[in-house]
Amino acid sequence: MDENPKERQEQGRGQERPAPADAEQAAPTPPAPVGGEDAAQRPLVLDDESRTGGAGGNTKADGGAEAKRRRPRRRTLLTTAVLLLLLPFLSAETALRLNYTGTPKPGTHTRHKDALWLGHAWLDGRKTDADVKALAHRLKDTGIRDLYVHAGPLEHDGTLPKSAYPKARWLISALHGAAPRVRVQAWLGDRLASESPDGLHLERAATRTAIVASARQILATGFQGTHFDLEPLHSGDRDYLSLLDDLRTLTRAHHAALSVAAHQIDPLPAFHSFWGATTGHPKWWSQAYFGQVARRVDQIAVMSYDTMQPLQSLYGGYVAEQTSLALEVTPRTTDLLMGLPFYHDDTVGHWARAETVPAGVRGVRLGLSRTDADRARFGVALYVDFAATEADWRGYREDWVG
Repeated sequence: MDENPKERQEQGRGQERPAPADAEQAAPTPPAPVGGEDAAQRPLVLDDESRTGGAGGNTKADGGAEAKRRRPRRRTLLTTAVLLLLLPFLSAETALRLNYTGTPKPGTHTRHKDALWLGHAWLDGRKTDADVKALAHRLKDTGIRDLYVHAGPLEHDGTLPKSAYPKARWLISALHGAAPRVRVQAWLGDRLASESPDGLHLERAATRTAIVASARQILATGFQGTHFDLEPLHSGDRDYLSLLDDLRTLTRAHHAALSVAAHQIDPLPAFHSFWGATTGHPKWWSQAYFGQVARRVDQIAVMSYDTMQPLQSLYGGYVAEQTSLALEVTPRTTDLLMGLPFYHDDTVGHWARAETVPAGVRGVRLGLSRTDADRARFGVALYVDFAATEADWRGYREDWVG
């Protein structure tokens, strides 16, 4: 079956991400001076004879002169149009750069609510006891409390084959022995049929019922929570909210956590509507919808990567903004986690040189400092274990764990 963006990336590596990716364009070259080079260096000045073509007139000369007069006007209109199109973009990027300035408040470090996404290799037999011990050593003295272990994907009808997670009981037992303070959650997801006919249809009641049954099935294996990543999920989707209500009833009955991966929030009001109309992929959620989701779950992790930002300062400023927007509408009873990129693909939506762990952590700390520096149920989520480098881990430890 086709898989969502996370599973596709993982299989390409030999393992899986919660991450949308959108087209990105480099900043256009600044337009030429109004009037163009010809107008700046060779102004049009005509004497009486050249205008009339002499005593008998000159139709060809008249036409050429008129064309020369029209050319600067056309260039002026084109330049004006380009500037009008670029102005909102340039203003937004300038605001992001300014958002990256300042000093984070003291104490804006880990609250020991952090999380790590783990690829499917942990459940399909590729990992061993030695790998579990190495992971436990890696997690020691960090703020990581939750592990999202890839146990899917779901089938398009919402069911989950037991063959997808053959080593689940072994892994849960091994982790509880090696790292007893971590909570092991099952990461489940699928590609939604929101932008193509193929995929999971949330609007079908039977599909939602099957997803709840799959969650019940995976919790019976011993997982302490379910982490859902369904993409692309459009802002305002009422069927998703209905699904979360049903899942919350289930997880509470099992004393388990309900966690979700969330899309980014509109950086400008109603930007998802504009982007959806122009690209067919809305990408962002409204802040109000984000709040509706956050109130229905125990934990929400923002996929604050794949942002299309070309510079570290712009990416960090973007993360600072996303952190503030999310904090404003997330209840204090819900864990809010901001995603950090532990991967280095260069795609149209992700510039590896810009989306770095240090830039992301600084953005998180700035947003936290400005909005709710004392928020206790807050952390970062690291995507993803199989693509992480030592530099990623060092950036997390030095800049966030402290």
